Amino acid sequence: MTNAYGMESPRAKELIEAARALQPVLRERADEARSLRRVPDATIADFQAAGFFKILQPEQWGGYAMDPQVFYEVCLVTAEACMSSAWVLGVVAVHNWQLAVFDDQAAQDVWAEDPTTLISSSYAPVGKVTPVDGGFRLSGRWSFSSGCQHCKWVFVGAVVPTPEAPFDMANYRTFLVPISDYEIVDNWDVVGLQGTGSHDVVIDDAFVPEHRTHKSMDGFLCDNPGNAVNDAPLYRMPFMQVFVRAVCTASLGALQGSLDAFVGVAKTRMVGPTKMSDDPFARKIMAEVKTSIEEMKLVMHRNFDEMMACNRAGEPIPIGNRVQYRYDSGVVADRCAEMSGRMLKASGSSGIRLGNDVLNRHLDILASQAHVANHASPFGHNLGGVVMGFDNADFAL
Repeated sequence: MTNAYGMESPRAKELIEAARALQPVLRERADEARSLRRVPDATIADFQAAGFFKILQPEQWGGYAMDPQVFYEVCLVTAEACMSSAWVLGVVAVHNWQLAVFDDQAAQDVWAEDPTTLISSSYAPVGKVTPVDGGFRLSGRWSFSSGCQHCKWVFVGAVVPTPEAPFDMANYRTFLVPISDYEIVDNWDVVGLQGTGSHDVVIDDAFVPEHRTHKSMDGFLCDNPGNAVNDAPLYRMPFMQVFVRAVCTASLGALQGSLDAFVGVAKTRMVGPTKMSDDPFARKIMAEVKTSIEEMKLVMHRNFDEMMACNRAGEPIPIGNRVQYRYDSGVVADRCAEMSGRMLKASGSSGIRLGNDVLNRHLDILASQAHVANHASPFGHNLGGVVMGFDNADFAL
């Protein structure tokens, strides 16, 4: 790719190098993030200054509208230093892409005064929706809104009821709500990804105008209200194909960080009379982890390359391919946890001590498995069916 928006562009290289330059300070702040139970304000400011939140944002709002490959490469590099910081970057910055597929008036509402305004999310379909003139009344409590304390708006999920179908996921929508209409409940007490600040969000009978909602079926069909203004190939991507990488890519970057830490342990640790660095078992683990990381990265880039090529050609992305891509993303967290666990076990008794770098990263990766988008079984079931000739059964692709 040599276009101005791809991995080979000068701006892409600058962004990736900026992420690498931030690694030392992110490592220094990792304990602070765990203690605060959110990403430090200074880190969000650094991400803003580096332009990371602009990567997927439309150009009309000062964004770069770059290919997803660039954004997720930045997330990978960031996660090598601090997975919580990369997780928040991924799930918050990807909303700048999603807002672009809403009706353009929604973007006007959020960015007219300040195009650096950030949005958090919680997509579980737990909201109670009542259709009213001009929009909806919305109430509910949503969990796991990562980075919410740094944001002024939130995306939440709910199903719009109809007389024929009170709860039909085909009627699922994302609702955009300003901070004046919700409360953040501080309850993020967890064993991994402590720094993500993924607290609960409560909404009590707020009015949401029609233009601040987005139908999941529009996202599946790649035909969104926002495409009337944002018609670049980037904004013809299927919503879920973009979003799911925001909740698995940090695991992959953290696995690289864990491998680096494990190598550091191996260079100094003795296993009886033998240096761990000479242990064939330890070396084999390193080889397998490194190979797995490279494989998963290549698959991610290949999948986005193929999707963007279809978009640029004005051709639909084949459903069979989308099913494959969805599964490719869903297995990342599980594979990273398995590899991380093997390195932790090989680290010996010192690996269980509080503050151990390999342990901290392992717990973060384990926590990422809790996200529904990282439960690979249903995606594998669907892919297996498609391979056998059955129809696709998943529209969150």
